Amino acid sequence: MGLLSLGPLSSPVMCTATGGSHSQDAFYIKRAADLADKSAGFTAPHPNFGCVIAVKSGSRVVGEGYLHAQGTKPAELQAVEAAGEYCKGATAYVNMEPGDCHGDSTAVSSFIKGGITRVVVGIRHPLQHLRGSAIRTLRSEGLQVDVLGEDLHGKTIEEALKPCLLVNAPLLYRAACRMPYSVLKYAMTLDGKIAASSGHASWISSRQSRGQVLALRGRSDAIIVGGNTVRKDNPRLTARNGGGHMPLRLVMSQSLDLPEVANLWDVAEVPTIVATQRGARKSFQKLLASKGVEVVEFDILNPRDVTDYLYDRGYLSLFWECGGSLAASAISSSVIHKVYAFVAPKIIGGKNAPSPVGELGMVEMTQALELSDVCYEQIGPDMLISGFLQPVPDLSPSVPLMDETSAIDPSISPYDPSVIFFYKAWDPYGAFSNFSHHPIHVPDDNGDYITWSSVEHYYQAHKFMGMNDSEVGLHIEDIVHAKSPEEAARKGRKLQRQRPDLVRPDWENVKVDIMYKALKYKFSIYPHLNSILLSTAGSVLVEASPHDLFWGGGRDGEGMNYLGRLLMQLRSEFLGEIPSSVSTMVQAESKNEART
Repeated sequence: MGLLSLGPLSSPVMCTATGGSHSQDAFYIKRAADLADKSAGFTAPHPNFGCVIAVKSGSRVVGEGYLHAQGTKPAELQAVEAAGEYCKGATAYVNMEPGDCHGDSTAVSSFIKGGITRVVVGIRHPLQHLRGSAIRTLRSEGLQVDVLGEDLHGKTIEEALKPCLLVNAPLLYRAACRMPYSVLKYAMTLDGKIAASSGHASWISSRQSRGQVLALRGRSDAIIVGGNTVRKDNPRLTARNGGGHMPLRLVMSQSLDLPEVANLWDVAEVPTIVATQRGARKSFQKLLASKGVEVVEFDILNPRDVTDYLYDRGYLSLFWECGGSLAASAISSSVIHKVYAFVAPKIIGGKNAPSPVGELGMVEMTQALELSDVCYEQIGPDMLISGFLQPVPDLSPSVPLMDETSAIDPSISPYDPSVIFFYKAWDPYGAFSNFSHHPIHVPDDNGDYITWSSVEHYYQAHKFMGMNDSEVGLHIEDIVHAKSPEEAARKGRKLQRQRPDLVRPDWENVKVDIMYKALKYKFSIYPHLNSILLSTAGSVLVEASPHDLFWGGGRDGEGMNYLGRLLMQLRSEFLGEIPSSVSTMVQAESKNEART
C-alpha cells in the first residue's frame, strides 16, 4: 500500500508493455492507478490521481506523477514536466478524468500545451458538476480521448478498469450512495474468536498483521470503535506508520459508561469524538469537553446516523475496529462496504468467547452474506481475507449532465438561486473555501511580498506571528511548508492545542481581520475567482461545514457562517456597493462573537 511521496521523475523511465494496443492501454492505466494509490489517505476529500505518459509507440514511459494532496502540483503536470519534449505526440494515461472544482485548468492545459495527442481515461469523474468536462475540453482541442468501457472494450480493458474503481472507491461510494466508504476490520483465531472467554485479546494477530492494520488506518478519515473496546482495551487508535495523516477517532457509546482516564481522551496528536444518546451523563460530557474531546449527541444512536453525520462533515472513508455487537449493527444498517479479516493460526475455544460479528438474525446458511472480489494474502503467519459486502459503484455509463438536463427542462436548476452553499471538493463553489489551493501574495511589514500556498496556510501561521519565543519561527516555517491546506490546518491546530502559550494573545480579536485580508488578496489575484464571486450577486453565501460553528453554518444552521459573511462583504466591496476603507458590520459582529 503506497503511503510514501514520489515526486516527478527527473528522466524518462523505460517501461515495456507487450501485446496489442489494448494490452498496452490496460498496462499503463493499471500503472496510473498504482501511482494514484500512493497518496491514499492524504488527498481526501479529493480523488487519488495518477498519470503516466508513454511515447506513441507505447514501448516506454517518459513521465509519471501523482497528486500528493490538495494544493500540490497536479499529477498530469508532474508527468508532463518529467517527460519534457517527449510529450509531443505521446499518449497520457490517467486513472480518472482530470477535474478541479476551483476553475483551475492546469491539469488539462498541461496536456494541451505539452503536445499530448491522445489521452486514455480510466473512469469519468464521479462528481456530477465535473463529470465529462475535461473530456469535452480535450476533444474540443483536437486530442483523441478514449474512456475505458466506453471507447475501449474487451477483457483486458475490464481488468484495467477495476483498479481505477478501487483506488477511488471512497469517492465513488460517496457520489453514488451519499455515504462514506466504510471498512470493517477484525482479527480472529482459527476457531472464530476475537478474545478469550475472560475478554483478553492481546495479541491475536502477528506483529506483521498489526503493521498492516496501521497502514489501513492511515488510509482512512476516521476510526470508529464502541464503548466496550475503550473499557477493555484502552486503545490509542493511531496510524503510527501512516506518515503525516492521522485519522480522527470516534467512540460510539449510548450510556457514556466510559472511563474518566483513557488514551483516546488525549487529543494532543489527533482529535476524538464521542457519539452518544441525547442527554446521557451530562456531567461526564463536560469532563470530556474539558479534555478537548468533542461530544455529539444523537436522538437515537445508531451506525447509520453516525455515518450520515460523518458524511455531512465531509469524510470519505471510515474504518470500523469495533466489537461483535457494534459490527453486527453496522452490517445490519448496510453501512459496511468492505471487510478485512485477519485469521491467526491459533485455537482458543470457549463457549462464551466473543466472535467478530454478533447476532444478525439469520437462521439458515442461505441467508449468509457473501463477499465479492475476495482476496487472500498471507501476512506473516496469518491469513488476511478481504472482500466487498457491497460492490464498488461503477459510474462509467454516461448519465445526463446537469447542463444537459437543464436544457431539456429549464425548470431544473442545480442551485437554489437565493442560497449558495460551498464547502469541499465536490461542491461547484469549492473555490470559495479557505482550503482551496490558490497561492496568495501578501506584503509583509517591510512591504516585501511573500507567497503563501493557500489562505489556510496564511491563517494558521498568523496564529503565532509576533510571539517572542525561539520556537515560534520553526513552527511557522513548518506550517508554511505544509504540502496541503489540510496539513497546514492540522499543524496549526495541533500546536494551538499543545502549546497555547505560543498563540498570540490578541488572536481572538484579530483572526477575522486575518482571514478577510487573505480572502481579499485571493479574490483580487485570480480573475476567474473574482468572476465566480461576482456571479453570486443577490445570493446568500453559506459555508456549509456542519461542525464549524464560527466560520461555518453548522449542522442545523446554528453556526455563525462568518466565512460566508466575509465573502459577501468582499463581493459588495468589489461591486462598489461599500467602500473598501469602511469597517463593515460583519467584521465588528464577528469580532464580538470571537470574544464571546
